[in-house]
Amino acid sequence: MSNKYEIGLHGASLNIVRQCGPVLKDVLQYKFGCEVQIDGVDFESDLSAGQRKRPTGSEKRFSVLLPSGVKVSVYKADLTCFQGDAVVNAANERLNHCGGLAQALSKAGGPQIQTESDDYIKKYGSLRTGEAVVTGAGSLPCQCIIHTVGPQLFSMYDLPKSKPLLEKAITSVLDKVGELHLKNVAIPAVSSGIFKYPLSECANTIVRTVKQYYGNPYLRFCPEEILLMNHDEPTVKEMERACHDILVQKKAEPRQSQWDSKGQPVHTVQLGIVHLILRKGKIEEQKTDVIVNTASPEQSPTSGSISRALFQRAGYRMQTELRNSPSNNNVVVTKPYKLDCKQVFHTHCSHKSSKDADKIFHKAVMECLWMAASKHYKSIAFPAIGTGNLGFSKEEAARIMTKAVIEFSQNCQMKMEVHFVIYPADTDTFKVFAAQIGASSAEASHPSSSPAGFEHICDVPSSSDSASPQISLSSTCEETIREAERWLSDLLFNPSNCYIMSNNFIQHFGEERFHQLSRPTKRDVSIEEFFRNGCGGVCIKGGSGEDVAVVAVQIEAMFCEVQDEFVDAEVRDMQAKCLSKVSFERETVGCNSSEFNDRRYAWRHEHFRILKVERVANPTLEKTFDLNKKRLNSRAPQKMYQRIPAQFCRLVCHIGFHAEYAPPNDPAYGEGIYFADSVKTAMELWREPDEEYLYFVEADVLTGKTVQGKPGLIVPPAVGEDPFILYDSVSGGIGVAVIFSGYQALPKYIITCKRF
Repeated sequence: MSNKYEIGLHGASLNIVRQCGPVLKDVLQYKFGCEVQIDGVDFESDLSAGQRKRPTGSEKRFSVLLPSGVKVSVYKADLTCFQGDAVVNAANERLNHCGGLAQALSKAGGPQIQTESDDYIKKYGSLRTGEAVVTGAGSLPCQCIIHTVGPQLFSMYDLPKSKPLLEKAITSVLDKVGELHLKNVAIPAVSSGIFKYPLSECANTIVRTVKQYYGNPYLRFCPEEILLMNHDEPTVKEMERACHDILVQKKAEPRQSQWDSKGQPVHTVQLGIVHLILRKGKIEEQKTDVIVNTASPEQSPTSGSISRALFQRAGYRMQTELRNSPSNNNVVVTKPYKLDCKQVFHTHCSHKSSKDADKIFHKAVMECLWMAASKHYKSIAFPAIGTGNLGFSKEEAARIMTKAVIEFSQNCQMKMEVHFVIYPADTDTFKVFAAQIGASSAEASHPSSSPAGFEHICDVPSSSDSASPQISLSSTCEETIREAERWLSDLLFNPSNCYIMSNNFIQHFGEERFHQLSRPTKRDVSIEEFFRNGCGGVCIKGGSGEDVAVVAVQIEAMFCEVQDEFVDAEVRDMQAKCLSKVSFERETVGCNSSEFNDRRYAWRHEHFRILKVERVANPTLEKTFDLNKKRLNSRAPQKMYQRIPAQFCRLVCHIGFHAEYAPPNDPAYGEGIYFADSVKTAMELWREPDEEYLYFVEADVLTGKTVQGKPGLIVPPAVGEDPFILYDSVSGGIGVAVIFSGYQALPKYIITCKRF
């Protein structure tokens, strides 16, 4: 399921994106791995980070076994590095490999590929669209190349006649696989590049063709695996989406516009770009960005049923925070603690008998809505405010709340979901709210109101959407979206004239990049590099927060480039040592599995809730780890933890541990790679600012012969007088180990947590 976040741009945020939009898009994709789209913005210049090299590792995203026994998998990988039986080339009719994937394969495989292709054309003539031919692979690591000619589109009107041709091209490839009895073949998104076949339709057509081909019961030969392999993230995501939609059998689900997953009724209405949703449920169980709580000023915060339910679920710390907050604010904001939202808005409404109670009620709802919009939240949940101790009737509460949402929708500039959540047993209140929303939306003058479609979600965007400047982020991982959203909001909507960027890859910048830092693109901006207490980075200062933000994005792009180069160098080194291609899998384990439950039980005394456990498999890292185990003649490795920033989780899976990822707050035992034997110790080693999500790597660590560490060590001390015989690691006291070679640790699991 894809998660999506949309953020409207205006004022300073729009100016920043105008100046560095292409670079910002690259940074978001690299740091957080999400898809990014920027609409309605005319960029001042293309400041893209350019043709940055991508990691060469293979990342498996999806796999399913068809009834025929053929495995269909989705990989993010470089096809020029594929070590299987055959790779498919998206060729032209003359087999002239002069652009796109064809050029990349020909360049990597050497002149033999083009020579064989030219010989074929001389002998047999040009290929027709939909045909396929096999040549040798030159110096590529696969056995052969299957060249197929996909359809080329010149406009969207060509799509209907092009679809059968793409089906034929893929069928021709699969015919060749059968003729040659190949075990596996890597197929890219044929025709989606310079041939301009729409990516989503291309993915659907390829996956559906594979399914239909191997659904033939009379087929004589079936390969072991069809790998749908592409290098760019958007294409990989589309292939993954198409496989889920077409190959995975889904259980029948109730229509979301009428019933939710628990069989409760749901009513919806689209008010411009605001989506109003009425549902039954418990307010304390909602997963919106904001949950609203209400109590009268003179009441105890837990006297009402809604407040009691929220505080019981959240824990005593939220009640303590509320009591210590200024009482003169109409809306008091607290942390969610154990609630599954970002913030809780506590409103203070007056009893129905008080003067201007209706106006105060209306104002409270409006303030909550506009405060959520100002913080760029995309969803907010209200209970049936006022229907308990405040003395409002169901009809009055429904009228006031609905009217406030309609007024808000007429001026809101960003998409938002507003949820009215009615307690499941309170059927009468639900009916009253449903009737009021239907009547109010019918009377509303908003041009996008649609009372006739009240029972159905409107998927058609507002006509103003395409013209509104906005950034859209999407990912299958909710945590990824939240991390990207938080970083982006701080950068665009709270631009500061002083921006500090901590990243130890500053040590790898080199002379040319340091020269770039000394000459920022903005005249009134200064950049200072720092490296103290084992932590490095840059401090950017300027008279304008906008200018500082633009320069910060450009430097973030430089860090991404440096990290890419670092990964490439490590991959080459690992491949040379192990004589094998570097690839990894990062697979989420089920929340009911023993792997998940074992960790949840082990962490039961920690103040964290485990959201996700991902198993890491990297055969090359495992091989180097085993070699080091033999070299150290080590006993069983220790299970240890490292707290790591989100952006480095992929790097750990790909090339293992490095000191640059997670320097401790105090490198008191040397400049190596730190590990802790418990989560509690890890939190003491890495005291980063309060973050919504925390990421831990569980690893097997070889400590070998160890000695007490001390500041400044870059390698372990000598065991005796011989300076070439060193200890294997150093100790940081109870529960802390420091190694100086990443190959002495093997990542086993990535654990994503959230504080209670």
